[in-house]
Amino acid sequence: IQPLLVLPSRSFMDLKALVSSLNDFASLSLAESWDNVGLLVEPSPPHTVSTLFLTNDLTEEVMQEALQRKADLILSYHPPIFRALKRITWKTWKERLVIQALEHRVGIYSPHTAYDAIPHGVNNWLAKGLGACTTVPLHPSMAPSYPTEGTHRVEFSVDHTEHLETILSSMRGIPEISSLITLPARAEGEEQTRVSLNCTQKALLEVVALLSRNSLLYHKTEIMLLQKPLLPHTGMGRLCTLSEPVSLSALTERIKSHLRLPYIRLALGTGKTLETKVKVAALCAGSGSSVLQGVEADLYLTGEMSHHEVLDAVAKGISVILCEHSNTERGFLSELQDMLATHLENKITIIVSERDRDPLQV
Repeated sequence: IQPLLVLPSRSFMDLKALVSSLNDFASLSLAESWDNVGLLVEPSPPHTVSTLFLTNDLTEEVMQEALQRKADLILSYHPPIFRALKRITWKTWKERLVIQALEHRVGIYSPHTAYDAIPHGVNNWLAKGLGACTTVPLHPSMAPSYPTEGTHRVEFSVDHTEHLETILSSMRGIPEISSLITLPARAEGEEQTRVSLNCTQKALLEVVALLSRNSLLYHKTEIMLLQKPLLPHTGMGRLCTLSEPVSLSALTERIKSHLRLPYIRLALGTGKTLETKVKVAALCAGSGSSVLQGVEADLYLTGEMSHHEVLDAVAKGISVILCEHSNTERGFLSELQDMLATHLENKITIIVSERDRDPLQV
């Protein structure tokens, strides 16, 4: 009697459940406002995912690899759909990507700058190339919502209680006011009532107009902007303080080793040499000009900057290392593969593209 051959069962996740888990791993609210993140291509439901395919850039060559490896969902760090498509034809390569994805029932998901911001994301991975250091975001992220309604808080004091109800009644008649409360207060030996309310920018104009009709009341008014709380260790770019200063020459070798690159581009800051010690480095994966602008550091590390932006940095005595755009991002995919396997409890197969590469070669 021939023994039965037991084949390992394939694990699946429903696409919506998987997308929800990916959003939990890195909230899309952390992405920049100009970005296009999330599920970009969705096959008709129901759609299950057995194989998740990771790539930095979804090119046509990489799409063919994903199809050959039976991917059900492609996680492309860079969004292949960025600007609006007015038609889906075979004419352009990005349109062809959408057609092939839908024809083969493959979803496309892109996290992009959400992965830049998270503490366990691309920029922290890039910082590992510097050696032991402490890092803080250059532009910290804020919590996705206000702790209370409204964008401003208005507080004022009322001396005469007989005026209080009239004022409160007028305030309640203004739309977009919330958290209207009164508290007993004492100022300069006099009993007063302190009024506090939250309101939107639009309602603030009406509140100010109402209070300004009584100059004494208006002069006792405080207006505060309600800001979202900062999220720790989260945001764009990183300012890295090395545990021990290291020569620029040694640091370039560390970065090349970390990124697995034979060459990088280096611009020495004015008055600096390869033996100049680096203590503070500012970095941003990808194209970091806008994030690094105005930051005080010994070194800027990023993928690409314009000629004139490099000249500006050099004139300030800041050395610049450029590694090409996606070379400062792609190596993160191996770490991401392991992190997502843990996050998704090994429910699906996760593979990294072998054909994905920076288009610029030396």
